[in-house]
Amino acid sequence: MSLWVEVINPNVKSRLGRIKYALIDFDGTISVIRQGWENVMASMMTEMICDGKPPTPEIESEVREYIDYSTGMLTIKQMEWLAGAVRKHGIAKEPKSPYEYKRIYNERMLSYIEGRIKGLMSGEIKPDDMMIMGARRFLEELYKRGVIMYLASGTDHEYVLKETSALKVPQYFRGGIYGALDRTEEHTKERIIQKILDENNLKGDELLVVGDGPVEIRNAKSRDAIALGVASDEVRRCGLNPRKRRRLIEAGTDLIISDYIKYKNIVAFLFNEEKEN
Repeated sequence: MSLWVEVINPNVKSRLGRIKYALIDFDGTISVIRQGWENVMASMMTEMICDGKPPTPEIESEVREYIDYSTGMLTIKQMEWLAGAVRKHGIAKEPKSPYEYKRIYNERMLSYIEGRIKGLMSGEIKPDDMMIMGARRFLEELYKRGVIMYLASGTDHEYVLKETSALKVPQYFRGGIYGALDRTEEHTKERIIQKILDENNLKGDELLVVGDGPVEIRNAKSRDAIALGVASDEVRRCGLNPRKRRRLIEAGTDLIISDYIKYKNIVAFLFNEEKEN
């Protein structure tokens, strides 16, 4: 293991050097605008399940475990789980639909990140200060090599467009930017990966999937793509998050990085080029 990449699957080394396309997750992989979303969702879920009553340690643990597992899933899928948990526990007097839970969560989340978005739009916050360190340089290196990049997110499409624009990154994603569309699974990561492979007649070695959650890594492995897990510490924007690392390994990732500070080394490694700096 080097200081900048951990090889989890040694067999991946023989597959490197042929990347033409990259599917890249957004939140926690590139952006930290939504850093802390897990706490917002956990608070909201326990409140809905317990209907204002103090939550038991068991319910708190159940919610946290689910959020860990579902990182990268569509928000509506997470809210469908919540609706089931509310019914199962039977505490809430008036259970709501998954779409109502999603509306409540989105309201709280938008309120939580409002200051960050305003700061980016006004110029008070620099875009790179709301990104994992080195992420822009990493995207630039892939772009310069002609890699067609697709951005995929389980967050609603309208918010993804706004947040990518605030970070000034849309120009890198020549393949397109895809967020979730309400009441449809048309733009799940599974569908996007399938679309990329089908429309471009890709073999697995030509597709790199980059993400910090198990969903995109599991999808990458199901399509025989190269999986680069980003075990990012979103608070510091650099350094290793051990919980993410464990989740990514369990999902089957080939490689792990904690940030993109050594972006030249990382990209050279992915393209089978020898580079020391």
